[in-house]
Amino acid sequence: MTQMITPPLAKQPADWWKNEIIYEIYCRSFQDSNGDGIGDLQGIISRLDYLQELGVTALWIAPVYRSPMVDMGYDIAAYQQIDPVYGTMADMDELLEQAQARGIKIIMDMVLNHTSDQHPWFQAALQDPTSKYRDYYVFQHPANGQVPNNWRATFGGSTWEPVPNEPGTYYFHTFATEQPDLNWENPALRQELYRIINWWLDKGVAGFRLDAITQLKKDQDWASLPPDDDDGLVNVERKGLNRPGLGQFLAELKAATFSKYNAVTIGEAYGVPLEQLEEFVGPGGYFSMIFDFSYLNIDVQDANEWFKKNQWEVSDLAQTMFMSQQEIKKARGYFANVIENHDQNRAVSKFIRTEDHDNPAAAKALAALYFFLAGIPVIYQGQELGMTNFERSDLQEFNDLSSINNYQRALANGYRPNEALKIINFRSRDNARVPMPWDQTKFGGFSTVTPWLAPAANNVVRNVAQQRNDPASVWSFYQKLIRLHQDSHWEALWLEGEVVPVRTGEDEMIVYQRRLKQQTVQIMINLSGKVQPLRQVVVGQLELDSLATNGKPPAEIRDLQPYQVLIVTID
Repeated sequence: MTQMITPPLAKQPADWWKNEIIYEIYCRSFQDSNGDGIGDLQGIISRLDYLQELGVTALWIAPVYRSPMVDMGYDIAAYQQIDPVYGTMADMDELLEQAQARGIKIIMDMVLNHTSDQHPWFQAALQDPTSKYRDYYVFQHPANGQVPNNWRATFGGSTWEPVPNEPGTYYFHTFATEQPDLNWENPALRQELYRIINWWLDKGVAGFRLDAITQLKKDQDWASLPPDDDDGLVNVERKGLNRPGLGQFLAELKAATFSKYNAVTIGEAYGVPLEQLEEFVGPGGYFSMIFDFSYLNIDVQDANEWFKKNQWEVSDLAQTMFMSQQEIKKARGYFANVIENHDQNRAVSKFIRTEDHDNPAAAKALAALYFFLAGIPVIYQGQELGMTNFERSDLQEFNDLSSINNYQRALANGYRPNEALKIINFRSRDNARVPMPWDQTKFGGFSTVTPWLAPAANNVVRNVAQQRNDPASVWSFYQKLIRLHQDSHWEALWLEGEVVPVRTGEDEMIVYQRRLKQQTVQIMINLSGKVQPLRQVVVGQLELDSLATNGKPPAEIRDLQPYQVLIVTID
């Protein structure tokens, strides 16, 4: 099956993506179809009916390109090939066709900051210093033969790696040593990347989630800075995150690719201050939407250094969330709203106190909290089941590169091994990457053999088969939220309505309204394990009650039970 499966995006309004419900799939852990313990494209195809029933309209698929999997596919060795572990390009064509038949769009994950060191471009650059591919990457040969500067890579250690058989020559990597950065200063490299993107758009993908997209531009002085830790190094983000000149690259990227196809783009845009939101996602901005990381990383001072914890309260979460909402309104732009993704731990474990992690009501409360903010809701696989973190007893049980790095960084900062292990158990990206639990069989219906990554034992009871037909389950609650969000009666309100925080006098309640013309909907969330009084009578029509409070009209409800959610149309 080699035909192009091109959806008629060009015939749709430019903002067709504003009312989508996006679901992220980490293919490796979603569904194994061939009994090798690893999820694959045919596995996704086999579950399209499930996704359609849930109500999602677009799938964001984490990288499935050919890769040595040092960083689980975010180290691409061939942009126009599917890794054999996931299937073939014919499988991808079939996925595009089968998804389109169900009204589901496919959004690919694209990595433009770096490739794998196994990519033919980089291999050619190593083999021949005079090759054009040497300028596709960042190489330096300082006169003194020393490392060019003291920048620290995101995954630890220097950003500079010695080139084999070329003493005094180094290549640059923001992330792992096996992920050399592409040289965006080179116009020929940029044109090659645009060709690849357009090839995928011609094939029929609806758009892209753009990985590490604010890290394309590095300060060209390559100057050292004062160290920020005892290792004598400084965070590379000081000189390589959202730096002056990035906008020129992003504007050219959009003009050469996405705008020609009416494609949706979701930027992983770390380092964008609130005052720059309009530049990135306002009318004419670089992207359709970007993620709001302000509250997603509320528990740490630095998303790359998990041992630097933040102490926070529910009131801090509300304040941070509503501040971002206020600024995105000013920017006339859109967020991709998330509480989980492949780079985060599970939301119930992060935002809910430990003793309530197993409470389905808590998972429902978090769902309602973010689902009706201004922007586009994104669900991560398993989130609709209320999945929680795992607990590993040994470092060898972790696959995630950043978890291993953070363990070593914690030790270097004086933590004992058991303390470091506790930190990465809590924050590890592997928490989100465990196999999807479809049923209660030995391997959770994910595979017929031992999976590539051990499942979380405490998620055995959280499976699709158990929840799919239970009207009180977390899964059913997500389905109800999606239906409410997709209801044509409320479509304009969710897309364009104002977000208005409501003061309650209770620190662990979050209440906000969506308002547009004559429509007002109030979302009330008790984000605590205790009963919270409603100090104001709410008069209106009850649209959704996470606990089904005996069918009482809102005006008769005087308290919110632990983790209860009420969504009410205000008269």
